[in-house]
Amino acid sequence: MTRQDYYPTKVAGQVLWLGNLGNKIAGQATALGLTPEQVTAILNDTGWLAYVLGTWLPAVRAWQKSCTDAAVQAQTGTMGTTLALPVFTAPELPEVVTAQKDGALQRIFDAVQVIKKAPGYTEAIGTNLGVEGAGVTAPDYATVKPEITAQIIAPHQTKVGWGWQSMSQFLDQCEIHVNRGNGWTLLTFDTTPGYIDTHPHPATLTKWKYRAIYRHEDHQVGLWSNEVSVTVGG
Repeated sequence: MTRQDYYPTKVAGQVLWLGNLGNKIAGQATALGLTPEQVTAILNDTGWLAYVLGTWLPAVRAWQKSCTDAAVQAQTGTMGTTLALPVFTAPELPEVVTAQKDGALQRIFDAVQVIKKAPGYTEAIGTNLGVEGAGVTAPDYATVKPEITAQIIAPHQTKVGWGWQSMSQFLDQCEIHVNRGNGWTLLTFDTTPGYIDTHPHPATLTKWKYRAIYRHEDHQVGLWSNEVSVTVGG
């Protein structure tokens, strides 16, 4: 599928874009000569994808984080109770939204091409619908690499510093891993630069190491950061 300049690269922007098109397409239908069936098809696809990206996917990521926390608790927890593993329950669909066949985004892009060729199409309508290209060039996803730092900022608080490096519109998350002396494990999927690791420090001096990699469209992209370390405990 060919990437469209007008379609945002970050998931949060994509959800807003889908909502804008879904909210405004009916109001422009007459000017663009769209049939009720064409409008309904666009509404179905935009509503479905907005749910998948804006509601279902964040719920999956929150559940994934809870699974990581549960795995840590299972290994090192001291609560003294039987651990109940997290079970994922998908958020309910909004009343007006129904599941659609795969390829919804391509159908939306195809509909936009029809819209842009309509005799009544104008740049003003395109801007209102969000389908005028921004002309922004994405980075080379094969070479993007986070720069991270690690420092103790308070008892049992280690700050893992990271940033978007002026690529925030093209990246979704920073995946951070930690090695507390027993191998690398997932720490978090962070969306706000500067993560605070609140894992209790050990009683004896120990070196913790951190590394990170960017994520886009729910996949790792680019290269792992250089490893950084801090000495904790004691």
